[in-house]
Amino acid sequence: MDPWLSMYDSTHQLAEEIMEKVIRRHVYLLNRENPVKINVTVRALMKRLHVSIGHLRDSLLTSVSTHQITQLEGDRRQNLMDELLTKQRQLQISFQCEGAEPDVIRSSLMSGGSAGYNPWVMEEPEETRGFGVGELRQQQQRMIAVQDAGLDALSSVIARQKQMGYDIGNELEEQNEIIDDLANLVENTDSKVRNQTRHVKLVDKKSGSCAMMVVIVLLLIAIVVVAVWPTK
Repeated sequence: MDPWLSMYDSTHQLAEEIMEKVIRRHVYLLNRENPVKINVTVRALMKRLHVSIGHLRDSLLTSVSTHQITQLEGDRRQNLMDELLTKQRQLQISFQCEGAEPDVIRSSLMSGGSAGYNPWVMEEPEETRGFGVGELRQQQQRMIAVQDAGLDALSSVIARQKQMGYDIGNELEEQNEIIDDLANLVENTDSKVRNQTRHVKLVDKKSGSCAMMVVIVLLLIAIVVVAVWPTK
């Protein structure tokens, strides 16, 4: 597989992993649970995503400038890059908690949030602004249901491909058995043809010998007749 495409696949999977953790963090916030650990994890993954996208961009520029790929393929990969950058911006918007460490969080909570910073709240997107807790839960459940449906569809595709692989394997085994039978039949036929050829040659040789004997006998008879024929 092309190294750039392989790097893109791993980066896309990383973005999906971040999205899953951001959604889980949102559930924590709805349930008023402590999301500090998942915040740290998401920040680390976001840094990895930023670095990986940078490598992809630099590698794509190098490939296009040195004509390692066609312009059409370069445009296709640039579209993939644009989608990744859009997903990265969406993740950044969804995750607005700016790196407060546990000690800072505890200080903020003990001070009653006088500095105006609340690490437990992230800015809501426009489409959910104004929703109540129940509506947010329903929104989250719909998102999870969509993901589950996608996973079910993917599982069905994989199952069909697996069954197709089994069917192709069985078909190949049957074809191999037929080929083996044909090979045995050809070998047996060839052996019979060789035997019949030897038999025909032997008969032909014997026929030639018999004809020679007949000629010799006729010559002897002619000699005898001439010898005993009365002369005038």
